[in-house]
Amino acid sequence: MKARCAAAGLILVAVLALLLPLPHSAAAVVRADKVLVIKNEMRLVLLNHGAILKSYKVAFGRNPGRKTRRGDGRTPEGRYIVDGRNSASRFHKALHLSYPNAFDVVNSRVSGVPPGGNIMIHGLPAGFDDVGPLHAARNWTRGCIAVSNAEMDEIWQLVPDGTPVEILP
Repeated sequence: MKARCAAAGLILVAVLALLLPLPHSAAAVVRADKVLVIKNEMRLVLLNHGAILKSYKVAFGRNPGRKTRRGDGRTPEGRYIVDGRNSASRFHKALHLSYPNAFDVVNSRVSGVPPGGNIMIHGLPAGFDDVGPLHAARNWTRGCIAVSNAEMDEIWQLVPDGTPVEILP
């Protein structure tokens, strides 16, 4: 009798385990397959198969226009990829972009100037954590794309290395 009760109990547990929903796991998180940056809207959009996952207000380089050389204070325009990340950045966290691309290199050679580099999507500098979304009230970076630290934490999780990034005027 005890063996029958134990077997029935095991069967009941197995049936319940099959019927109950599984807890969400990190694998269930939908990640971005493209980052779209629209400079004239001051917006960064995470996309997955063309659908908007998240949208953020951002700050850019302090000077308007397309980046043409090192030190111009402008944010580049074009197609890049996330090619690395820095969790110890002085700007909270940072995703490195593959700037300069081939177009940028050719343009800088024609102009006789270095294209620059080290363009990132990053959070706020140390000591400015509490600024939050107000950071986007004006453009202040040297050419990067800035978001709040909370937004950077989210982007860090949703954007894997190798993700294409398109920056539009």
